[in-house]
Amino acid sequence: MDNYIRSVVPADSLFELSASKPTNYNMRCVICKGSRMLCGKASCPILVRFYVKSKTFKLLDSNQIHGSTPPGAFIGRMGYPYVYVGPLVPPITGDTAILDTPEMWGNRTMEDIVDFRFKLVRGKHYVKVTDIEKNKIVSLTRELALADAPTGIEAKFTKKPGGDIVLDDDVQPFGPSAPLEKIDAENYKIDRRIEKAYYDTDMKAKDAVLETYRSGVLVSKIQRAFSVGAFGQAKLRKFVPTRWSITAVDSILGLELLKKTKTLPQIGEYLVFEHKQLDNIWEILMVPSEWCYELIEAWYPRTVWNPTGNTIAIFSSAEFFEGRKEYAEIGGCYYAARLAVNEKLHEMQRQAGVVIMREAHPGYIMPVGVWNVREAVRAALRNTPVRFNTLGEALNYAGSKLAIPMSRWIKESAVLKYLMFQKRLDEYAEKT
Repeated sequence: MDNYIRSVVPADSLFELSASKPTNYNMRCVICKGSRMLCGKASCPILVRFYVKSKTFKLLDSNQIHGSTPPGAFIGRMGYPYVYVGPLVPPITGDTAILDTPEMWGNRTMEDIVDFRFKLVRGKHYVKVTDIEKNKIVSLTRELALADAPTGIEAKFTKKPGGDIVLDDDVQPFGPSAPLEKIDAENYKIDRRIEKAYYDTDMKAKDAVLETYRSGVLVSKIQRAFSVGAFGQAKLRKFVPTRWSITAVDSILGLELLKKTKTLPQIGEYLVFEHKQLDNIWEILMVPSEWCYELIEAWYPRTVWNPTGNTIAIFSSAEFFEGRKEYAEIGGCYYAARLAVNEKLHEMQRQAGVVIMREAHPGYIMPVGVWNVREAVRAALRNTPVRFNTLGEALNYAGSKLAIPMSRWIKESAVLKYLMFQKRLDEYAEKT
């Protein structure tokens, strides 16, 4: 229920959600009016949303839009197996690729990202997920999503697009929406690397994901193709809700890379990688060990998923060498980060135990999607690591960069406890 609420509640209500005292936060907003930052955030979510929305709505003066899709498409999940599908179309033309390519957002501010996403108007067409070629709107939505470059679109809606920005921790935000009446597109070409899998109706979806990834296709593009039913055996193809496709692709790729990771020699020292972005602090610890992995997230009060708390909320998910069978408690972020970690280990041609510690501070005012985790971890792992000879030294260093004491991270961590215990056994064995 919490995830559903977050997907439909307007941005200006995210930090007002409280089962016990909702009125207090409504009153706080009235008193603050975005100037006193009484919510504790570095920027006012209401004003961010208002400014971006006002700029976009000036460009939406009718029920028709001529613009260049990045390309982009969105597949809803509510009511599954009957869902809304449709292209994402901005009321601007030209090179709009950045609007739906999270791999390009590494150095952008929160305001930039929301601005990019709110420009995208979502066309909606109601279909059953298996009706992937029902009519022109459906067929064109699918093919445009596979295009290798921004493509001009003429979209006519049944009414003028409107509504609130959609915010979700799994999916990138997007802006106004309206039911589609018809769409027409300029000439376009499907990315040739995706085209091969698209026309191979005997290839399994998993194999298509792996093949396109190996050919250099961006993960976000693979996720989009997966979502519009471009992969898989002919009779099994169907639309996949966008948020599900994101985690599915991250998981498929991460598990495939992990097969080789587990066969590689272990690293010979303790490494700490670091990164700061969107008021998030990332400390990534790699230790000489067989594969084990944990993502620990600490959310300060007045952040996205700890809006009304008075204390820091910490939660985590972990796996050891044998892997895990249940879906990670921490959600899609777990699989996005695991993919990034295994990419780095393949580059290093090494195996390691990995613990990712994330502090989300009050400046992280609204969710921007799982991509943020994947790209932040990738960015951290591109940096030169700080090297140590012992686990204690590495933990002390990482702790000096985090606001929360390392003792708290250890208390919340399954992998750190395991690594510290194993270290004591090794020392005992050496002495005997």
